[in-house]
Amino acid sequence: MKDETVFDSTSSENSDSDHVPIQNSTKTWQLTSEQLASKYQTDLEKGLTSAEVKRRLDRDGKNELETKKTSKFMQFIKQFNNSIIYILAAAAIMTFLMHRYSDSIVIGLVIIANAIIGYIQERQAGNALEKIRELLVSKNFVFRDDEKLEIDARDLAVGDLVNLEAGDAVPADMRLISADNLSVQESVLTGETNPVEKIEEAISDDKLPLAERKNMVYASTAVTKGSGLGIVVATAGDTEIGQTQDSVENVKEKPTPLMQNLNSLGFGLSVAIVIAAVVLFIIGYFIDTYTLPTLLISVITMVVGSMPEGLPASTSVVLAMGTRKMTKRNVIVKSLPAVETLGAVDIVNTDKTGTLTKNEMTVQKVVTPNHVFDVTGVGYDADGGVDFAGDLKLGGQTYDWQKDEHMKKLVHIAGQTTDAQLHFENNRWELNGEPTDGALTTLYRKMTGEDPEVDEIDSLPFDSAFRFSARLADFAGNRVLMVKGSPSTIMNLSKSDTDKDYWNDQMKNLASDGLRVVALAYQVVDDNLEEIDKDKIKDLNLVGLVGIIDPPREEARKSIHELRMAGIKVKMITGDHPDTAMAIANKLDLDSVVRAITGPEIDAMSDDELTAKIDNYNVFARTTPANKLRIVRAQQANGHVVSMTGDGVNDAPALKQADIGVAMGIKGTEVAKESANMVLADDDFADIVVAVREGRHVFDNIRKTIRFLLPTSFAEGLIVVISILLGQDLPLYPAQLLWINMVSALTIQFAFIFEPPESGIMARGPRNVKAGLLTKLDTFEIVYVSALISGLGIWAFDMLTRQGLPEVIGSTMALNIIIFGKIFYLFNLRNNYPVISKYFFQNKMAFYIIGILILLQMGIIYLPFMQDIFHTTNINFWYGWGIPIIAGFIVLIVTEIGKFIRVRVLRKA
Repeated sequence: MKDETVFDSTSSENSDSDHVPIQNSTKTWQLTSEQLASKYQTDLEKGLTSAEVKRRLDRDGKNELETKKTSKFMQFIKQFNNSIIYILAAAAIMTFLMHRYSDSIVIGLVIIANAIIGYIQERQAGNALEKIRELLVSKNFVFRDDEKLEIDARDLAVGDLVNLEAGDAVPADMRLISADNLSVQESVLTGETNPVEKIEEAISDDKLPLAERKNMVYASTAVTKGSGLGIVVATAGDTEIGQTQDSVENVKEKPTPLMQNLNSLGFGLSVAIVIAAVVLFIIGYFIDTYTLPTLLISVITMVVGSMPEGLPASTSVVLAMGTRKMTKRNVIVKSLPAVETLGAVDIVNTDKTGTLTKNEMTVQKVVTPNHVFDVTGVGYDADGGVDFAGDLKLGGQTYDWQKDEHMKKLVHIAGQTTDAQLHFENNRWELNGEPTDGALTTLYRKMTGEDPEVDEIDSLPFDSAFRFSARLADFAGNRVLMVKGSPSTIMNLSKSDTDKDYWNDQMKNLASDGLRVVALAYQVVDDNLEEIDKDKIKDLNLVGLVGIIDPPREEARKSIHELRMAGIKVKMITGDHPDTAMAIANKLDLDSVVRAITGPEIDAMSDDELTAKIDNYNVFARTTPANKLRIVRAQQANGHVVSMTGDGVNDAPALKQADIGVAMGIKGTEVAKESANMVLADDDFADIVVAVREGRHVFDNIRKTIRFLLPTSFAEGLIVVISILLGQDLPLYPAQLLWINMVSALTIQFAFIFEPPESGIMARGPRNVKAGLLTKLDTFEIVYVSALISGLGIWAFDMLTRQGLPEVIGSTMALNIIIFGKIFYLFNLRNNYPVISKYFFQNKMAFYIIGILILLQMGIIYLPFMQDIFHTTNINFWYGWGIPIIAGFIVLIVTEIGKFIRVRVLRKA
């Protein structure tokens, strides 16, 4: 944060303090109140004047974050950034210049349709997430001109005196000059589950991680308890959240693995087809079979026929279908390729707090002098109770906790010493108060079935100086002082006969499970006592310990198991203590062996060292935003496809760096959502499993589409190539080839969109993104299928023309052979099962699409105006339909044999 060292204001009209020299290297948390007043030129009682506020706002700008938006025009233009589109555009221009307007229009329509599909999908996703400006919109009380005013947070200036109360959102980065029992929840910045207790005194250390700057508060955090007064030291982009946003914007997005594969495939195909066209033109020119204009249009026809121009549109529609399916599962996908990326990931990095855990502190164990209990139920829900934890004294028998007098007293103390309230809103429990108090309130509700009613005579708030709180109340005819706090502190205040060895052992057991331990005790006092004197608290009766933890989400463990079965490693990245993080990791069964490393240990490594060791760890604790970013980069350097899941501002840079960033929709900050590619609207980690399954399903369908488009497209181009090389007339007119492309683009190539996922899709490992989209077997299949279909078309044309039939009849039949070759090849590609199986009718939409295609074919053959445009004619059933259907069956039989061999080869591999 750039202004933690020096503030360059020269104005002194608001400062009544003596000037105190400040070294440039002095950090803000090291300064005294007088030094702060001097540095930020403000009055510690009256605040800034209105004139000074105006001057500073004019200089520094409003206290709000600016976002960069891509214009609609540029978003549309980006859809044309594809090598296949470049070649098609060139072909459209050339045909236009040669006055082949109908050909040019058809090619142009295919290009524009693809762009529109991609643009619409991205706009729909983007419109749901444009809310980052709301981050700092709140109202706060500020001292100005010796008056206390309530103003919008965006109108704060550096040097303002801001009053903070429980429930307030911190509007800017501030240095505290007063802190009265003040606690602030900073998990969105640090990942720490528990609120941080704040102080007002200067801290001498010159190097402090953000989580330990106890006299500083930061924008986007929230006050959970107490009150305070702070000097604004940074606003807008200079705040910690603003600096994080800058680092997010500096992270360059890279194409998804799918887009890299598609771009590579498209570029390779484009280069190969252009080279083939040039060679073919040269050969045709020297053979001199065609006139130069005819040869040129034939070569262009070959290019257009060979080019899988339907590939971008088909890919966009398959991705769009996946996007819609994910939207129905409350998953917002911001860009189409992101749908598939989760299907390729082999590492899922996830934040702990609020993602793998509920962010609802819960009592999981209770220890009394006689027994140890497990508390059932997760989070703030009142469902649950206690199970006997296996005390050997009882020989494993079940036990009624109410028979334990200490447990009864502990539950009562828990209810009387908590200030937290729970409200059920929007189908979830909302906490008003401290998380620890929330855990105790929930314990009381689980045990008694009621909300605690506090009968207070006097209270002593928790203070970090003495590390306990107390409440004075009447109970069972006695006046009782009830105390909760640090176990070591409570034991020191307990009676001399307290079995400290027992309690110390139990403390270690709870701590080893990653639990936060709170002790509960009481003392019967004089009936006339009206006020608590902390210095007189002693001889307490220690009734028990409670072990508290932010519990794992029930669905997270199952989801992690499914991801592991799918060959995906789940890694936890958190700001929490390593012991707590490892305890949660073990409860979630994160991996067979859990190994942790901390942020400071990562800082001590070079990038090369981190890359070499990163795969050895699955828990990263005490991490900073910079650590998270380095972790993701190190994993990517090892060739992993990485997903990052998180909800806090501190997750944003890593979310953007990852191959796919996944943000939480409810508890996630807007910065996190803005940086991510995907948002889980209901904060359900299980949706990641659904997204992985859908991603793999999408990739399978895209790959099937490619395997379908390439051989059928090449077959059209190959007909032209063979005809030119043999020096014979083209079996198909250029308009007929364009018709095949057009009707295919509108119908049959979309059949794979509706193909359901194959069984076992989650049992296989992530795909190798470096292997590309096509295997050697795929390439061989493309070659023989394209040769087969084109060969059947040329053979049939030659057979009819040799019999003396008009070329228009042979051309019409050849046209139908290409179409039926596509239809029967479609049935072969749908899945890896034999075509005649129980899966034949699984994709009913394929049959409707084929029906539409046949109707269109009947139109081009029998409608007079279509005959004039596409050079077709009426043809009898045998020539028009019988021979094409037989040719289609030949394609199906040959490709089914190929599929059988293919499956056998893959099983042996």
